[in-house]
Amino acid sequence: MRFGMFVPQGWRLDLAGIDPADHWQTMLGLAKHAEAGPFESIWVYDHFHTVPVPTEEATHEAWSLMSAFAAATDTIRLGQMCTCMGYRNPAYLAKVAATADLISGGRVEMGIGAGWYEHEWRAYGYGFPTAGERLGQLDEGVQIMRDLWATGKSTLDGKHYQTDGAILRPLPLQDGGIPLWIAGGGEKKTLRIAAKYAKYTNFYPEPEMFTRKSEILAAHCKDVGTDFDAIVRSGNLSVVLGETEKDVQDKQAWLKAHYEKYVPAEEAERAVATFASGPSAGTPEQVAEHLKALGERGMSYAILNFPEAAYDRSGIDLFTKHIAPALA
Repeated sequence: MRFGMFVPQGWRLDLAGIDPADHWQTMLGLAKHAEAGPFESIWVYDHFHTVPVPTEEATHEAWSLMSAFAAATDTIRLGQMCTCMGYRNPAYLAKVAATADLISGGRVEMGIGAGWYEHEWRAYGYGFPTAGERLGQLDEGVQIMRDLWATGKSTLDGKHYQTDGAILRPLPLQDGGIPLWIAGGGEKKTLRIAAKYAKYTNFYPEPEMFTRKSEILAAHCKDVGTDFDAIVRSGNLSVVLGETEKDVQDKQAWLKAHYEKYVPAEEAERAVATFASGPSAGTPEQVAEHLKALGERGMSYAILNFPEAAYDRSGIDLFTKHIAPALA
């Protein structure tokens, strides 16, 4: 199994309480810690406002971070899970990504999706198109990016986007362009878009659900004539690791207290429950068993969020020492 790691950028209140002047060094320090292994990639989210509710706490912009990490690291690959197509014109986004790829020496991954955070869309003046419209944007936008990265030119008269001889130079350094990760598990449209264009997919890593999404993706691949086995299936997991069950409980309690400083208690409870009480919370043996079960169902790339990482690296270090060697 391959591993990536999310670097805290504020979206999940994972830099709250740290002086903004220290945010970049905090993020860069964790990026370099991940680069030392066993992680082959680092990731950020593409969001503007915090969750579980919007607050005044910082959320750093994803593609600015891509170029910063590109210049400040050496070997680790760089991704976003995932860029929202509707937030940037796709031809412009292709140019941004190609520049970041050049700065990095060919290490950028393009995670891309249709977007979902309605408050954020409306707050930034994007409106909030219907799900069908957002998925239409995703389909057309991916076509534009692929054309620009492959040939340096794009002309598309689409329903949502139009290009007329758009030029992209220089091309990304990576042969065939920047790898596309189509994120989301929508069964009729998102997975069909993934079947047509993706090198990687990313959907919910619960074993039974993962199997279902994989079967649907395989059917779409057969329908559109692509190779299902050539698509790497990945999942995002928030991991709360402790050497003992008491250590896990202590981390969960810390996370709850941390969230309660910034959001109402009921929101804090819900937020922590999403990543502190599932099968990815536990001792190394327990979390390794969960990842192994997903691997047996075809998930070969796990992208891990350690929610306390900016304040405490013990979970990362436990994963590095005890879990990664057993699964890699």
